[in-house]
Amino acid sequence: MLRAEGLSHRFGAIRALDDISFSVQPGQTLAVFGPNGAGKTTLLKVLAGLIQPQKGTAEVAGGRRAIGWIGHQPQLYAQLTVRENLKFWASLYDVTPPSELIARLGLEAHVDRPVRALSRGLVQRVAIARALVHDPTVLLLDEPFTGLDRVAAEALSRLLGQHAAAGRASVLVTHNVEEGTGLATDVAFMRSGRFVHFAPRAGRGAAQVAEEYRNAIA
Repeated sequence: MLRAEGLSHRFGAIRALDDISFSVQPGQTLAVFGPNGAGKTTLLKVLAGLIQPQKGTAEVAGGRRAIGWIGHQPQLYAQLTVRENLKFWASLYDVTPPSELIARLGLEAHVDRPVRALSRGLVQRVAIARALVHDPTVLLLDEPFTGLDRVAAEALSRLLGQHAAAGRASVLVTHNVEEGTGLATDVAFMRSGRFVHFAPRAGRGAAQVAEEYRNAIA
């Protein structure tokens, strides 16, 4: 469903990606952990087609239209309402915004408010709805829980679980080992642009994964 082969990319003297290869199959969720500057966001941008790697290839079944992206920027128009933003993004894929998605993210009371009037947490909820509006087969998520309250975080976790149960794939970058491990079928630890660990979670709990992570990047 998603395959990366030999991805390498530099920003000047900084090696952001260094010969990374992996695949994510239907129903799998890969959680990528790593310190700041490890190359996690660059990896997601390459997978999303936002950055062309200097070496290697990244392929997604169904092409770029099959991708849902949640990054550090919400990719919303601040002057438009929530409803107008979702209609706009849905129109790019020739679909209708699913009303149940708005309900599941607790946005019913905010659909006619401009995005600029929303709190950071609500903006993040709208960004999640925007990423899911076309029912993508592959989700790429960069710290998606940032700014979410408990209710919204639980709603996102349910959505990601349903996404995987439907036979779809996700790559999740997060600093929160507990949240990432709970959603993951596989985990990768990233340091200096490389995967220093890649393995199935295989029932290991968050505490064990956290200990493995600390040892791997020490």
